Formats: sequence, C-alpha cells, structure tokens
Amino acid sequence: MSGSIPFYQKQHRHYDRCYRSKEVESAVSQYQSSSSSYATRSRASASLSASRGLSASYSGLEESRLSPIPKRAKPTYLAMDKENQIIGYVVPIFRGSQEYASGLSDTEEARMKESAGYMARRNLFTSGLEMERTEQTSRKVSTRQSAEHISLSKRIYENEEYHKCMNEDSLMHAPEFVIKPRSHTVWEKQCVRLHCTVSGWPDPRVVWYKNNVTIDPMARPGKYKLQSSYNVHSLEIDRCDFDDTAQYRVSAMNSRGELSTFASVVVKRFKGEVEEALPMPRHGIVSEYGITFETHIVDGFGVSFGREGETMSLGAMVIISPNLARYQPEVQWYRDDVLLQPSKWCQMHWSGDKATLTLTHLNKEDEGLYTLRITTKTKYETYSAYVFVRDADAEVEGAPGAPLDVTCQDANKDYVIVTWKQPAVDGGNSILGYFVDRCEVGTTHWSQCNDTPIKFARFPVTGLVEGRSYTFRVRAVNKSGMSRPSRTSEVVAAMDPADRTRMRGTSAPWTGQIIVTEEEPAEGVVPGRPKELEVTEATKNYVVLSWKPPGERGHEGIMYYVEKCVSGTDSWQRVNTEIPVKSPRYALFDLAEGKAYRFRVRCCNSAGVGEPSEATEATTVGDKLDIPSAPGHVVPTRNTDTSVVVSWEASRNAKELVGYYIEASIVGSNTFEPCNNKPVKATRFVCHGLVTGESYVFRVKALNAAGLSECSQESEAIKVKAAIASPTPPYGISVLECVRDSMVLAWKQPTFIGGADITGYFVDYREVINGVPGKWHEANVKAVSDRAYRVSDLKENRKYQFQVRAANMAGVGIPSLPSETFICEEWTIAVPGPPHDLQVTEVRANTLVLLFKPPVYQGRDPVNGFYVDIKEADAEEEAWRGVNEKAISTNYMKIKILKEGETYVFRVRAQNKAGVGKASEPTEPVLAETKPGTTEIVVDIDDDGVISMNFACSNLTPDSKFVWSKNYKEITDETRITVATSGEKSKAIFNMPAEDDIGIYSCAVTNGESSSYTLSAEELKKLLEISHDHKFPIIPLKTELAVELQEKGRVRFWLQAEKISANGKIEYVFNDNTLSQGEKYKMNFNKDTGVIEMIMESLLQGDEGTFTFQLQDGKATNQSSLVLIGEVFKGLQKESEFMCKEWHRKQGPHFVEYLSYEVTPECCVFLKCKVGNIKKETVALWYKDGREVKGDGNLTFTEGVLNLEIAQISKKDAGVYEIVMKDDRGKDTSTLNLTEQGFRDLMNEMFSHIANSSTALKIQSTEEGIRLYSFVSYYNEALQVTWHHKDSAIAFTDRIKSGVVGEQLWLQIIEPTEKDKGKYAIEFHDGKGGLKRTVELAGQAFDDAYAEFQRLKAAAIAERNRARVAGGLPDVVTIQELKALNLTCNISGDPVPEVVWLKNEREIVSDDHYIMKFESGKYASFTITTVNTTDSGKYSILVKNKYGTESADFTISVFSPDSKK
Repeated sequence: MSGSIPFYQKQHRHYDRCYRSKEVESAVSQYQSSSSSYATRSRASASLSASRGLSASYSGLEESRLSPIPKRAKPTYLAMDKENQIIGYVVPIFRGSQEYASGLSDTEEARMKESAGYMARRNLFTSGLEMERTEQTSRKVSTRQSAEHISLSKRIYENEEYHKCMNEDSLMHAPEFVIKPRSHTVWEKQCVRLHCTVSGWPDPRVVWYKNNVTIDPMARPGKYKLQSSYNVHSLEIDRCDFDDTAQYRVSAMNSRGELSTFASVVVKRFKGEVEEALPMPRHGIVSEYGITFETHIVDGFGVSFGREGETMSLGAMVIISPNLARYQPEVQWYRDDVLLQPSKWCQMHWSGDKATLTLTHLNKEDEGLYTLRITTKTKYETYSAYVFVRDADAEVEGAPGAPLDVTCQDANKDYVIVTWKQPAVDGGNSILGYFVDRCEVGTTHWSQCNDTPIKFARFPVTGLVEGRSYTFRVRAVNKSGMSRPSRTSEVVAAMDPADRTRMRGTSAPWTGQIIVTEEEPAEGVVPGRPKELEVTEATKNYVVLSWKPPGERGHEGIMYYVEKCVSGTDSWQRVNTEIPVKSPRYALFDLAEGKAYRFRVRCCNSAGVGEPSEATEATTVGDKLDIPSAPGHVVPTRNTDTSVVVSWEASRNAKELVGYYIEASIVGSNTFEPCNNKPVKATRFVCHGLVTGESYVFRVKALNAAGLSECSQESEAIKVKAAIASPTPPYGISVLECVRDSMVLAWKQPTFIGGADITGYFVDYREVINGVPGKWHEANVKAVSDRAYRVSDLKENRKYQFQVRAANMAGVGIPSLPSETFICEEWTIAVPGPPHDLQVTEVRANTLVLLFKPPVYQGRDPVNGFYVDIKEADAEEEAWRGVNEKAISTNYMKIKILKEGETYVFRVRAQNKAGVGKASEPTEPVLAETKPGTTEIVVDIDDDGVISMNFACSNLTPDSKFVWSKNYKEITDETRITVATSGEKSKAIFNMPAEDDIGIYSCAVTNGESSSYTLSAEELKKLLEISHDHKFPIIPLKTELAVELQEKGRVRFWLQAEKISANGKIEYVFNDNTLSQGEKYKMNFNKDTGVIEMIMESLLQGDEGTFTFQLQDGKATNQSSLVLIGEVFKGLQKESEFMCKEWHRKQGPHFVEYLSYEVTPECCVFLKCKVGNIKKETVALWYKDGREVKGDGNLTFTEGVLNLEIAQISKKDAGVYEIVMKDDRGKDTSTLNLTEQGFRDLMNEMFSHIANSSTALKIQSTEEGIRLYSFVSYYNEALQVTWHHKDSAIAFTDRIKSGVVGEQLWLQIIEPTEKDKGKYAIEFHDGKGGLKRTVELAGQAFDDAYAEFQRLKAAAIAERNRARVAGGLPDVVTIQELKALNLTCNISGDPVPEVVWLKNEREIVSDDHYIMKFESGKYASFTITTVNTTDSGKYSILVKNKYGTESADFTISVFSPDSKK
C-alpha cells in the first residue's frame, strides 16, 4: 500500500506541489512515512492484531488513508472519457435547501460525520480495554502494547488532521482564469500564440474554439498546436492568413462548473497584395471519405437594400469537388459574426449546390454584415456582403422610424427592464420620447406601460404577474405622430432568477439514484434586514433599487416594502403601501426631479415585518447617464464606384456607448439621409448605395441610452468613384527576339490597372542553373512605357526566367509570376517572329478595331504584310480562321464579321518573302456588344467655316485623357490639326483642310472608350462646301415670297426668314423699282419671328408684274421674288374683289352658315342656319314656296342660330324654304330646296336613323302562330321595308302577314309548318345600302317557338271554352225573415258546365226550401222559398267542365223585424 498515490494524482497527472500549503505538505509526508512503517509492522503482527479486534479499525483507517472518499458507496459525478480524463460533470436529482457536489443531503452528511467519529471513539475505547486486559501479562508485552497504543492514537489524530486539510469540499472549486488570453493583430504569414492560465479543482479540461467551432489540430496538421503544462494552456496558429481572422474562445470545465473567455485575432494584408501572394490552399484528408474537398462560392449575393416588411433572399452557388451525392457540408449563416439560427424571421435552405437565407419580414435588426460559411473537413470558405434595411413608410407623415433591438433585462417576479435603441430617422422633428407596450403570451392585446413618453432608452416595467410570460415592443413619438411599433422582444417570464436558472440548466442524465428530502415544519420567523441595498439606475423619470434577501428568513417566502425620505430629514414614507413586492428589485416613479432622496427596504412574511435595511446614500433624481459628445474628425475615403469608407474619432468620455449613426448628403442639397439604420460600434463604416460621380459630405452621431449626440462636423466633400491602387501583375510574358547576349520580351497589360494610367514597367531576370533558379536582378532602373523591352548583358546558351512589375501613380505593383524558362540563343529562322502588343478598341455589336505592333525579329527579309485570325473564345484550337485572305500592310484592321453577344479572341501573323511566321499570343476574350452610353465622333462646322471632330465621354476619371490619332498613330504634330479638350469633351480642329488630311481619325479615352471617323475624299469635298457656305453665308428662309388675301380684299405679300438679326435690312422691289411706305403700300418687319410683309388695299391693272424682297444681315444676303402676270394675276384680282364685296355684306345681318337641315336620332327635322352681326331690331322671316311661315312656337332665335322644327315630316312638307334676315343696315337671304331629290335625300336620312334604331329581330309565339318583330324608335308611314325568307322577298297571304303596331314592325306566320323554317330578314330602305336585321327560325329555335305556339293555342281554346260565372250575383244579400229570395246568374262554357250550389262550403240539395235551376245551359237560379235565420251564411255557386272550374261567392244575412227594431 505504500506505493499507492492519492486519487488526485491518479486522475490529474499535472497536479503540482504548488497546490499545497506547507502545513498540508508536511502532514502528507508524515502521513505517508508513518503509514508505510506501520504497514510493515502490521504485516508482522497480523494475527495479534486480529485477535485484539484491531483489524477492522486498521482496515478502515487504511482505506480512509488511501482516499478521502469513504468506503461506503458514494457516487461520483465526474464524467470521464475513455482515457479517464474528466470531460464534464453530471448533476444528481434531489430536493433540498442547498446543493453539494458530493450529492449528499445535509442530513446524510451529518450522519456520515457522526458515524466516522463514533468509529474512531469506539476503536480508541477498544484499544483501552485491550490494554486493561493485558495488565497481568509480562512487562515486556505490556510495554510493547503501550507503545503500539500510543502510536495508534497518534496515527488516528494525524489522520483526522489530514482529513481536515484534505476535505474534498474545501479543495474543489470552479475554474478560474488567472491570466486571460490577449487579442492580437498580426500580418499575414506570421505566427500567433494565445495562452492563458487556469486554476480549479479538479483540474479543468480546456477546449479551444474558433467562431464557436471546436479546433481540431488533427484536421489540419501543422496549422494548430495545442499545449498544456502546469495549468498554462496555449494555442499556436502557424502562418496566419485571412481565414484565421476570427473570435477565439477558450473554455475550462470541471465538476464545479464551466467558464469561458474570448480573444480576437485580426490578420492584416500588405496593401497591393493579391491572391498570388496568399498562402497556398490548405489540404487535408477527410477521415470519413478519404478524399480532399475543394470548395468554391460563386454567384454570391452583393450589397443588398431592403425595406421594413419586405422579404429578402440571399443566396450563393456552392461548388464542392469532387461532387458526392450524399456528402453534406456544414452550412452556416452569420450576421455581424453572430451565428444565425432558424426562426420565424430567418429561414435557411440548402439544395445541394445553393445556399439560401430568406429574411421573411425585414426589420432594422436584420441590418448587418451577412456571412455564408461552408465548412468541410478539408477547409472552409466564406462569403460576406452587407444588408441595409430602410424604414418602412411612416403611417403618419413626418413620424419617426421605429425603435429597434428591444430586449429584456433583469427580469424578476413582477418586474423587468426593457431596453432598446433609438432609430436613425426622426422624421424631421426631434423625438419627444418612447412608449413601451406589453403583451401577455397567448393573447393579442397590447397594453401601454407608460402614460407619458420617456426619453431614456431604458424603462422598468412593473406590475407583472408572477409565472406569466410577456413580450414587449416600443414606439417613438414626435410632434407629427407615432412611429410604427418595433419588432417584438423575445418572450420573458416573470419569475425568480434562481428558478429561471434552474429551468435553463442542462438536464442531468439519469444517475440511477433519486434523493428526496423534506424540510421539517418550523415556526414562522420574522425575516432579517435586506443586504447590499443600492441604487442601480437613476434617471429623471425613475430610480431603480436592488438588494439581496436577508440570511434569516425562515422557510417561507418573503416580500418587501420600500421606503423613501427626502435627504436631510427622517420622515420615512412607505412607497408600496398596498402590495409588497416579491422581487429584490423595485422601480420608483413620480420623484421630484432635482431632489435628493434616501431609500431603505424592509422584509415581511406571515410572522411580521422585519427591521429596515441600511439606508442608501442620498441620490439626486436626474439623468446620471449623459448624452455622448459628438464624434470628431470625420474622414471619407474613396472605396468603389458606389461606396465610400467613412472613419471618425470616437466620442470622448462616452459612457455605455451603443454605437454610431452615419448620415450622407449630396453637396448642395442640404438633405441628409441615414447610411445605416442599425448602430455600428466601430469608428469606420462603408457607406453603400451612393450615386457614382456625385459629391457627398458625411456626419456622424453617437448614441447611448440617454439619447443621440449632436452631429459631428461635416466632412470634406468627396466624389464617389473607385479608389486608386497599384496595378495587378502583368502576364503572358513571351520572347519576341533573341540574339547571343540579349532577348526582347513582351507582355500583356495587367487586368486591373488600379484606377490610374500605368506609368511604366520594370523587368527582372534570373538565371536558372540545373533547374534551380538564382537571384533576381533588375533589368531596367528607369521604367519603360512600352510593353516590350530588350534585356541585355545575358550569356549565350544560358537559361533565364523573367518577371515584370507595373507601376502607376499609386506605386509599383507586385511582380508577375515567373515566366517560362527561355534559352538565350540567336534566332536564325527565315520567317518573321510574332507580332506583339495586340490591342482591341472601338468594340461594337458587329465590329471592332484590332491594333498590333510588327514583330521585332524580321527574319531574312523585311515584313511585307499581316494576316489576322479569329475564333470563338471557347472554341478548339482547330477553329482558328483567317479574317483577310490578302495580307494587309497596316498595323491595324477593322473587323466587321462579328455576331452580337459572341465572345472572340484574335491573333496576328506576319509574313515576308520566306513565308508566314509564328502567330502572336492571342488577345483576351472580347464580347461583341455596344455598351450603353457609347458615343461616336461627330464632325461639326461652326459659323466661321471651321471644321472640327468632336468626341464626348461621360465616364471620365480625374486622370482620364483624350488621345487623338490619325491612322491609329498618336497625333503629336499640330501643324495640320489642333486638339482642344474641355471637361468631358475633346475637339480636333483642322487648320487648313486639304487632301493631306484624308485618313482614319480616332479618339481614345484612357478608361477604354474609343471611336473613329474616316475622312474620305468625297467627305472632305462635302465638308469644304459646307465650310464655304458658312464663310459666305446666306440668310436662310423658312418660306419663299408668297401672296395671300386678307379681309376686305387686301393683298398681302410675305416671307419668313429662318434666322435674321435685328440689324437686318429689307428692300421691296416691283419691276426693278424700289417701293416705299405709303397709302398704297404698307411694309412691316417682325424681328422676333423673322416675318417680312407688304400689304396692298387692292389690285389694279397696273399692279401686274414681279415683286421682290431683298434681305441683308451683315455679310449674309438673300432675296425672293413672286411673278403675278396673266391668268394668275386676273384670278387673284377677281378673288380680291369678291372678298371685298363679301366684307361689305357682312357689315349688316348676314348668314354665317346658310340654311340646311338636320335629322335628329328621334327623327325630328330641323331647318337651321347661323347668322351674325345681328341686333334686337333684326327680323327673321321664314318662307315656304313663297308664303310666309307663321310662327307657332317652333321658331327659335338664340345665340345667332335660327331653327325651324318639322315634326312628323310627310310629303306635304316638301317645298322650297327661304329665310330673310333684315334690319336698317340691310338684309341677307338663304334658300333651301326640299323638293324632288332634296326631299328624297331628307327622307332617306330619316329612314337611315330609323333603321339604325331598330332592334334585332326576335321570335314570339302567339296563339295564332309565330311572330317575328323588331322595334324602332320612330315610325314613318313613308318608311319602306321588305321581309325576306331564305334571301327571297316574302309574298304576303292570308297565312303570312306583316304590319306595324306603334313602333313595332312584325311578320305573323299563322299555323306554321316545316316549310316556314329558315332565315328571315327585315330590310330597311334608305336610298343607299339599307340595313338588314336577320334571325334564324330553324332547329331548336323553331321547335321551341312551335311548341310554345301549340301551348298558347291550347290555352286560348281552353280559356274560351272553360266554365264561367258571367255575373248577376251580389256580394251580400240582406233579407227579412219569412221573405222569399231569388238569385239568378249567367253561366257559359263549352261543353255545358255542371252547376253546384254550396252553403258554408257544403253542397245544397234542391228541395222545397231551396229551389235550384239551370236552364238552357246558360241561366242558373237559386231560390229560398221562405227565409229564416238559419239561412244566414256564405253561399257559393261552382261551375265546371273539362276546361276549368270557377266559383262565385255571396253572403245572405237574415234579420227579424223585432231585432231590427
């Protein structure tokens, strides 16, 4: 047993002596030495010990000495793995007032201690008895036994002291971080080490996490290294890259609890580095599958903008190779580095190749940086983009935006603190405050928690019902109205925090043991004083108190009373007098702002109210948390075409800072819009969604719970455009020529030039010996502008590699990848080398221009031509085909065989007399399309005749330049062409246009836009003609000289100049004689409109000839002539005289519109005319055939219109109508001939109206047959209609008739037969084409009509022949008793009806009293011979035959003379 080690050394190999104090260490060493020697002696005297009863005692001590846990089955609650390492702990299920890691209740613990003490005393007592029993033995034995007794007592004492020092409960404690890991910021490829020191007993198990994912060093050997030594734990990350930027967490756990701490690692990249400089992709083996996965995220989501209430989906295609059908990667979504979980607000979907995140109902809480993370065992890939959420439209104009991030804190039994963040949008008016609403879970009713708005973004809600759950929301209010409510908070339960902790705890696994304890009932105890009372929060609206329950409180629950007093007085006032609070938290409202108060708390239960707690210090009511100061020094920097990076200085001395809002404004607008609707805590933010090319200013506001700060000062204005960076590496290095000691290299321009022109290139070379590259050497110290360079001082037959770097104003970029290995040996081939520096310009939908440079190596003979090859970008090498069959001599070619939307590549081959040389390197793929906004060169000629070519480009950068070329060679000599550039426009002006200027002119902008213009000989000739016209101008005329007649027969000569200044002069010439202003000629020149006119009162015989207007405006002249001779002059003169007479006619009453007629849709005829220049004395007389028509009320004379209505016109109304207008100024007459053809035309127009008003032919069944009919709005007896049957006119007979009833025109078919089936039509004649209405009387239509006819016919027969009571019976008969009564009525019907008489609905039989007769089948009589009172009643006669039945009722009332008296 001496070799045994304690339990803590068995399970914790890193246990160190530093855990022990000196006293414990000394006791342990003595205990081990004594126990070892005693064990030796005990084995020698085992039999003696057994006889004295010491075996049991010693055995118990031995086991007790080996482990602090007693022999009795005490369960362990440590969770072990396969290697007996502690990985956690389990919690037993029991009920009691306290919890112990041992799993024993208080009672069992006490019983165990009592048992141990009893055993020790019993052993000691037994030893004493044995000593007394051996007093009779020899002294030697007695001495030995005495020594053994002393030694045993000493060991018992030492064992008890050891257990006191090594008590498990005093040693075990939860983990604690003595030294926490520190955050690091490192450069790429550097190593970083995170370390921490952890204490705890038992030794905690330490686990490292990266972004909440456990770090497994075996998954990536060499990347992570974990070490643990003497409670110092470290994580080492080798060669950091961007993927290592994360939040790292270290967790320590033992049976007493778990604790975590965090540290961040930020990996930075040197500016200008690209992906080639990144570490090589990590490789690893998937243990499940034994293969390596490569993950790529393509077609990712970009920066997105949404609005509250909308639904947004973010998605990206994920390519995982190799593609395994059943392999499922780990797909995670993060927002602001927080892992998202599926909920009603966000839903995640993985389809096998696409990851989608759907935000079902956007709120501002959803704004942030979203990251998609695809994790495999090999590696993980991430993709991130920002999502911005704008406020929804306010329900009330000018209302603020909704608050956000509503959370609940410090929840208790009847109390919770609700916090939120203020919105970025206040609606144009400052926010007055906020209203907090609550809703009990399970209901839909929201109740407002505060009556007046509060400005503090934190509010204690009281009055909750214990055990119930609630959600909360917040609304902002300004003077315009209320905002929309915020998103509801998470559900919070009103309960004791200790109960909530027990409910949230992880359920313990089944241990096989359930220990239930019951507390003994005890008498009520008045609770003690509450502890640690303090003011946790104080604002001008409320004060929050917090305290801890007292230690002496009995076994029942306690509640609290809160008291206050004004500072400086002892007048304590109970705040909650009616209902004590259950929670150790309380919020006091309605305190006087600015006053100082002290507070204290009393406990109470059924036993009474306890003593008050210690009073707090004086607290002045007011906001302790100040609004943060304004941020400072806002600096915007360029980022992309639509975004700007804004950084600022943090608010100074800001407490409990929530974040910042950034606002942007277009310069000059004075309107600021929020860039973010969710506060950001960093002092740097990328503002997206800006307009390219616009200038913006920015400002920042800070916020905490107290409110928003003042705005910072506005930043300097910045124009939104992409930032300038160093260019990416060139590529495609090739050899153009090689001699013994030099090589000419060529390369392609970088794909990204960094937003600025490339200023030059630097070439490096190195020698390669036996496959091992040497050190790089600079080939050129000064940058070269061409993409070709001769590297000299090389050694013949040596191998070399080259690299090229590009430079711009931002700096020198990183070098290209090393080229292939080239041998420096002289070329001797006969054909030329490859052309180089291929460039594509002027790309359009169907054309482009290819530029290239001739080969450096000419071959044996000079180059005499070039061939251009083309192929689709994705086609095979065999698809190369020539563009030109004949070699071209120029270094450019316009290719016109492109298809829009297709992507092409090009190459060029040079030829000499020896043949065609090697092809150049192909160009990059080029898409054949005309980009939006593409402009062309425009040729313009100004007023001075100067010819210029103009090109405009709207997408300029500050460094953009216009480069003009002739035949694609830059124009540097301005002797023939002068270039002038201003803003976005450039102009190339021809100094002296001539044949030497013929050629192709092009203008290229350094941003890639270009255009060309071909100046041919014909085009030059045309331009020179236009230039001459501009140099020697004429006044343009809109109209030539013309003549027109005006009122009173005046003659107007006029023309209009298109452009003439106010200084223009006009000469009026007639037959070479200049005319001047006078009575006959009146001239006028309107300088605003350019109208020139000359007016003559009339034309005389001497005015026949040529009229000319001569114009002059500066050096510009023009003239226009008009010849008036012969018949043209005579016709104009006659028309002038007529207009003069007509003018005189119109000086009195006259007809503006002569007499005419109008037929209305109602077929009324109106004779009307329009008159003018009338007055009250003007008389209008109507005549028909020379006889005056007397006014009968149909004559109207209003508003210069005269009407004569002819209603129901007929032939007698035909005649000649005349109207005469006259007064003292004269008279005028108008005549209308309505005879013969005139009357027929009138009637035909009326017939046309009637025909158009007719309805469709309809079918109607009658008792006689079938009737076809149509209605018209008006019928005139002169209307002619024709009925057709099967397209033939119907000959009317007795069986087929037609007629008119009112406005109904009908055709009656009597007793129709099968022959009457067919198509029927009615034709209206109006003297023109007429109008037909048709109907088909066949098939089902005929059958239905015929059946209805039969039914109606039968019904008519039945109606004629049915039994009837024709009349003669009174309704009531009043008769005196004893009189005789006789009633008679007429009966009709065929066959003769049967007659029955009824009294009170009972048939009466003829007898002596009642005599009933029916004579000649027509007359029925009813006689009562002697009437008595019993004859009073209701009587009926009922007649019936086979066609029907009819009855007639009458009442007989009999009275006696006595009763009447």
